[in-house]
Amino acid sequence: MKNKNITLTVVLIIFLLIFIILTGITYNTIKQYSYSNTYLESVLKFQEENEENVFSIDKITYFSSCDAKIETNSNSSFTISDLFQYTDIAIFINPNSDKLTPKNTLKSVSLDNITFSLKPIIGTPSLYYKNINEFATPKFSKENAINNSITFETTSKDTIDYTKPVLYNNCANPISLCYVNSNLQEEYTLENTISNIAHNGSLLKTCAITTNSISCKISLDMNITNNLDEVYNCPITLNVPLSTEKNTIYDGSLTLKDMVNYIFIKH
Repeated sequence: MKNKNITLTVVLIIFLLIFIILTGITYNTIKQYSYSNTYLESVLKFQEENEENVFSIDKITYFSSCDAKIETNSNSSFTISDLFQYTDIAIFINPNSDKLTPKNTLKSVSLDNITFSLKPIIGTPSLYYKNINEFATPKFSKENAINNSITFETTSKDTIDYTKPVLYNNCANPISLCYVNSNLQEEYTLENTISNIAHNGSLLKTCAITTNSISCKISLDMNITNNLDEVYNCPITLNVPLSTEKNTIYDGSLTLKDMVNYIFIKH
């Protein structure tokens, strides 16, 4: 009788263990199935929300050159100080439709997570908001220096003040920035055999600044909120151009119209 009770107890324990194991397997299966369905639903929803290409960036225009302060010495030699290389940048937002609606008009635009993903070997790199009326000139305001982020106002007025970061809500004007790499040369004296000094990129060659030493890439995220309060995001990389197939910055200056394909994702 005692052996029967022991056998029955063992059998019950085995059945209990099997039940626990099967229950665990069933629970995990249901959990994984539920997770898979939830994940699939989120993927399908994401794809559905981004079927329409509401905003994109198809073109970025760059203008690269150089400038410095130049003083004539008593012995007719020249001293170059505050040598800096600059690149003006115009980023064009495309609303992808001739018909403007609350969906493809701008309520707010910001740039954040701004970093130099490739820093120049020499100099001090900085980024500024640029008055579009001063594009392709060495003018920039230190008051418009950008650290990690910048927010642009949006407006539908006929005229706007380009001295401040502002955009037409129909994407009529580009985001304009100025990249500056300063302190390339503090004091650089030239012999008096050089009679004409040009305030452009040829100064880099004159001062023996190699393009490799000032190469730079800027990474950032652009965020757009439309007038339906939908939020779109796009990571962007800006490659500071110092040469093209036809010329280099040593030739004085260069302009590059970079045709790109940046698509904004709805969040």
